[in-house]
Amino acid sequence: MTNNIASPFFQFVLNPEQSNWSLHGLTPESPALEGVWMRVSYRMSAGALLRVGKRRFRVLERWRASQVVPFTREASPQGTLQGLRLAVKPDENGLACEVEFALSQEYPLFLWRLTLANQGAHPVYLQKLEMLRAGFFPQRRLLPNPGRLAMRYLTKPLGYGTVRPHPDPGELGFFSHGWQSWSFTGAYGRRDRYRHTRLGWFAAPLWFNPGSPRPRRRGHFVSEMFGVLGDRAHRRGILAGFLSQKQHFGTLEAYIGDPLYPALSLWAHGDDARLDPGATLTTDWAVIQFVGIDVPDPLGGYVEAVAREHNVTADHRPPEAGWCSWYYFFQNIDARKIRSNLKAAQEAREEVPLDLIQIDDGFEAQVGDWFAFGAGFPQGVAPLAQEIRAAGFTPGLWLAPFIVHPRSRLARRHREWLLRNRWGLPVNAGFVWNVFNRALDLTHPEALAYATDVVRTAAGEWGYPYLKLDFLYAAALCGRYRDRTKTRAQVMRAALEALRQAAGPDTILLGCGCPLGSAIGVLDAMRISADVAPTWEPRFTAPQVLFRKEWNMPAARNALQNTLTRAALNKRWWVNDPDCLLLRPDSELTLAEVQSLATAIALSGGALLLSDDLPHLPEERLRIAAQLLPLIGQRPRVMDWFDETDPRLLRLDLEGSAGRWHLLAVFNWTKRPYTAMLPLAAFDLPAGEYLAREFWSGDLFSLSGDALPSGEVPPHGARLFALRPRKPAEPQYLGGDLHISQGLEVTQWSANSRREVCFTLTRPGKAHGEIVLALPNPPRAVILNGRPISWKAAAEKVYRLPVAFDRRAVIEIQGEEK
Repeated sequence: MTNNIASPFFQFVLNPEQSNWSLHGLTPESPALEGVWMRVSYRMSAGALLRVGKRRFRVLERWRASQVVPFTREASPQGTLQGLRLAVKPDENGLACEVEFALSQEYPLFLWRLTLANQGAHPVYLQKLEMLRAGFFPQRRLLPNPGRLAMRYLTKPLGYGTVRPHPDPGELGFFSHGWQSWSFTGAYGRRDRYRHTRLGWFAAPLWFNPGSPRPRRRGHFVSEMFGVLGDRAHRRGILAGFLSQKQHFGTLEAYIGDPLYPALSLWAHGDDARLDPGATLTTDWAVIQFVGIDVPDPLGGYVEAVAREHNVTADHRPPEAGWCSWYYFFQNIDARKIRSNLKAAQEAREEVPLDLIQIDDGFEAQVGDWFAFGAGFPQGVAPLAQEIRAAGFTPGLWLAPFIVHPRSRLARRHREWLLRNRWGLPVNAGFVWNVFNRALDLTHPEALAYATDVVRTAAGEWGYPYLKLDFLYAAALCGRYRDRTKTRAQVMRAALEALRQAAGPDTILLGCGCPLGSAIGVLDAMRISADVAPTWEPRFTAPQVLFRKEWNMPAARNALQNTLTRAALNKRWWVNDPDCLLLRPDSELTLAEVQSLATAIALSGGALLLSDDLPHLPEERLRIAAQLLPLIGQRPRVMDWFDETDPRLLRLDLEGSAGRWHLLAVFNWTKRPYTAMLPLAAFDLPAGEYLAREFWSGDLFSLSGDALPSGEVPPHGARLFALRPRKPAEPQYLGGDLHISQGLEVTQWSANSRREVCFTLTRPGKAHGEIVLALPNPPRAVILNGRPISWKAAAEKVYRLPVAFDRRAVIEIQGEEK
């Protein structure tokens, strides 16, 4: 019987005699994994020492007495699966393993999953379910140096198999995906170090999967749920991960320090969950996909496969634009401040059409005591929901149902609800609100019932159809759960599904501080970045130098990072929430930094929330928000997603009544102005003749060749160009400052044989600014809504037109008479 299976994309070979498997593409230059091995680590109770002399065991390293059976599965979210089922007989403790390997015949996916069955007489406790290990992970060992008192290090490669993004090894990179909303996501090179934290137990529980290592060696990295190991020279990569995290949290570890000997390890966290006699457990599907680094949508195949696995549809979307109380008032809020901003949002609605008014943290008496209200809300929050709805907005409310403040009444009265460690002490949920917090044990029925009752009450009795659920990671901390048979991922998923059931199908749920894989198919929107802040770099009360390299703390820089690197998830798993746009001039953000945030938010296609005191926001700053609405709502290409840890280049292709054009953005992460010629090839565009307008400055460019002059990009700033191929014989719309797309505001466009043009501009309310046109001949007259307006030449055959109108403008360009 053959142990090979094939698809239009892969060739898979199972080697029972060598206890490993291999995966190849169908071309000589395809990536490959050879000699991949698997391993399951588990322990038994202390009594095992008396029975067999040890407590820790490994299985699946050797496939002795195994059986291989082919199978076909047609009704799969990933299409028809052709596969092999490997069954390995039980070990000395009765733990049996079965692995299903499958190739999709419709999609370029290799899938496999593991089933464990306890056929013994005693429970086993699962630790690490290693689905893939290939290549060499260096291990530092201390050896005595007889010539010196100090010790010296020897690096010795340990491991099996090989992993090759390309047959001819080149410069390697690794794309690392963070564990939860706030966790850093980005690409590394082999000389980089993993971006961990210096804050230890103050912050690590918030930002990192507690079961994953945090490497410190150069070229050694970790990624959660999925990651990409790739060859930057040959532009090929291997994406490895899991299709879901319903059963286990999955981690990918990579070593790329030596281009000749890269390594990958993919495992599911057992979390010391107990597998009782007679019980079985099946992992989520692991997945491998070979990707092109420079294709237009390199992560799209995987992201869409995950969406299919969770049956995610795009028909339930939250309000796209709104206001949030947090980043101006923080916890210092009251009903009067909410009403003041509600009134200001009403008055500005024609120019800035917001949908949502969201009350954030500060209304409750204490985090955890959700049914008791602070002094600023003597009547609670239900009356405010009625007022917000009556004003024509969607009421939104912040909750943190899984985390507990230690000084709350809940923490004092229901200590049995709190998750505890092996010493019986409350688990540390991280340092927030200037205190170390607690977490609910959501396998305790009463604790879960309380959390769901809070959500049910807020959505039903209080009247909030939009709920922001924050600090959700607290459901997935390491601890001694009441139900020891559950993994952390199972606890997390069950808790989120319980909240969804309590809220009802029509309530919009936004997750924040949430392990991303657990929420797919449950939540409607997701924060995908660290919190923004009114500062570019992280700030706290201690010396600031301690926090500059904290990549997960609240900061505009950190919010911008993940807004770019997680753009591919938008409108596939949920609507991305890039956090709020802070516009006020009295923050520590420069105008250039505000423009960077606005550019990233607009081009990434997610939600837009403002978080300033609207009654006191200057008109020129409020206009920035108006320029972003309506939202573009499309995903961009992050051109250097795999080459730069902090991406600099974005491309978004748009099409409308005025034709097709490209939005090209360049970001400056440094503290100094940046000026360069930007190669069009870096945006995957051919050389040629183009016309461009930069949005924030209004600068115009005419280029002929293969590079675009960036102009001066200010420190931490951005430049945003609308680029159009030059058409000398036709009238062309080149953009303007009415809308950040520089073209979607044009809703009708027509030109006649005399090269005259008539077009329509549409905005939500009153609009004023300028537009730019390229015309074959100078205009004889320009008519706006039946009245002539002025114009002036900006360059050869390029003209600026000042415009002012209410909602709709019909503009006629009359050519010169012959």
